[in-house]
Amino acid sequence: MTYNKLKRIDLIFHEDCECRKVLEKTFSKSNDEIINDILESGLKGRGGAGFPTGLKWKFTAEQPADERFVICNADEGEPGTFKDREILFRVPSKVFSGMAVCAKVIGAKKGYIYLRGEYRFLLPELMKALDAFHRDIKDLIDFEILIQMGSGAYICGEESALFESMEGKRGEPRNKPPYPTVAGFKNKPTVINNVETLVYAFMICKHGPMKFKELGTSDSRGSKVFSLSGDTPIPGIYELELGMSLDHFVEEFGDGDTKAVQVGGAAGFCVPRKKFRETIIGFEGVPTGGSMKVFNSSRSMYNVLHNYLGFFEEESCGQCTPCRVGCQQLIKGIEAVKKGEKKAAYLDQLLKLSETMKLASKCGLGQSVANSFSSIVDNFREEMIY
Repeated sequence: MTYNKLKRIDLIFHEDCECRKVLEKTFSKSNDEIINDILESGLKGRGGAGFPTGLKWKFTAEQPADERFVICNADEGEPGTFKDREILFRVPSKVFSGMAVCAKVIGAKKGYIYLRGEYRFLLPELMKALDAFHRDIKDLIDFEILIQMGSGAYICGEESALFESMEGKRGEPRNKPPYPTVAGFKNKPTVINNVETLVYAFMICKHGPMKFKELGTSDSRGSKVFSLSGDTPIPGIYELELGMSLDHFVEEFGDGDTKAVQVGGAAGFCVPRKKFRETIIGFEGVPTGGSMKVFNSSRSMYNVLHNYLGFFEEESCGQCTPCRVGCQQLIKGIEAVKKGEKKAAYLDQLLKLSETMKLASKCGLGQSVANSFSSIVDNFREEMIY
């Protein structure tokens, strides 16, 4: 696909939708037909990992169990990401409806929204919308949605740590396998989807898979909601077609002096100006949960990296040594190089450490530290030294 300009999409926020009518139409289909529509659309998880949504629903539905759950992961803790908050504020009924469709497919009678602790201010209006939704669908499906508050821990955005938190335990990742489709919440088969993923699943039910499939590329179907911040004249939330080059993105949203873009928050990749043209925003290039942080020439990339490492050091659950100790050593290491206490070549040792963390850490937090660390050190090494 060739992009001459960015294509803005209006599926999430701006398209009116009578949820009950769409649900009536969807529930008239068999579970297999609904799953096939989601599979045909090519929808992948919008939280960043990109697992095919239809397969997740299919695997959960196939598990023998007396109880299954659908969980909406609204623990939006990635730095620079604020699009799920806006979705829940502006179109909560689309989120609820996506959960209801999933519940129908997998045979769940209960669903949960795990809401980020800092989003408690959304709760009063969200509860009103949820009560209205329950009244509207009570004759369509035996399904109840509950809201559970998080406690402000970044690690609980990881699905198994989220389950532990919901069960009243310390929020720490579990060993995998088993995966959530086999043993998730309360060790029952569970579908856990991002807020945005559930809305897209519902919109696919409304329009059919082809409209969604027409957008994006063969590897990255559909559109995506981006949270844009940093050195841009127009910060905010934008729904854009996947598969765009970062060059086109910066042309649209940069301030004319963009030297780097952090794609995917602290856990993502820092792309320098020289790589804008070759970098594709999508699963075939650089995937993102939504955060796009723009930096211009006035910014110190050492300070950016130091900030990210401080964040990871603070948010590590401490369960595994590679992450717990590795984060500490990386931040001490770049401080020592900056002060001249270590030679510049020490950065290469730190890069090896970050790669070890990527291989040996138990969950995505420790595994993703290498993304921002290596991409910033490799592309802005001179700023780490002087």
